[in-house]
Amino acid sequence: MNSLRGRELLSYLPSYYEASRVMRSDMDAKGSELDALYEALNAAADQFFVRTATWGLDRWEAELGIPTDRSKPIGQRRAVIESKLRGAGNFSGRLVKSVAEAYDGGTVDVTFQPEEWSFTVRFVDTLGIPPNLEDLKAALEEIKPAHMLVEYAFKYLLIREVHGAMTLDELGQIQLNKFAGGA
Repeated sequence: MNSLRGRELLSYLPSYYEASRVMRSDMDAKGSELDALYEALNAAADQFFVRTATWGLDRWEAELGIPTDRSKPIGQRRAVIESKLRGAGNFSGRLVKSVAEAYDGGTVDVTFQPEEWSFTVRFVDTLGIPPNLEDLKAALEEIKPAHMLVEYAFKYLLIREVHGAMTLDELGQIQLNKFAGGA
């Protein structure tokens, strides 16, 4: 018997049906249909949550006024939606941090320079430029006050961090854009 729910259905019947090929086949067929139904229900329920949504991301984007771009990876699309959901409320460092971390997936520090009417978003955990930086820039432009300037600070591998700490094989596995001055 291949169906998980078919085995469960068979367990509800009297034990003398366990030897019947007809009943086993009948319960397996019905169980396969129930398996497919439960799988479809779970897939539909996943669309109600941004972190598990796949085909439902289009609806989330439409609801939040985000242009749909199916060429972007699902993770980036989810980050844009989460950021938009987090971006409601008064402007603060905590809000900027929350939105930026939704895009980056790592730790972000936000420092304000009030005398210069600016703030800096520094990526702590991410090496190089995050892949969806343009989406983050657009989200921060939408939530920040118009008079404030935003600057971005990136983290790169430096020679002093690599020298003596990594083997040539380890270095060969790292993309060039993770090094300062890398393309």
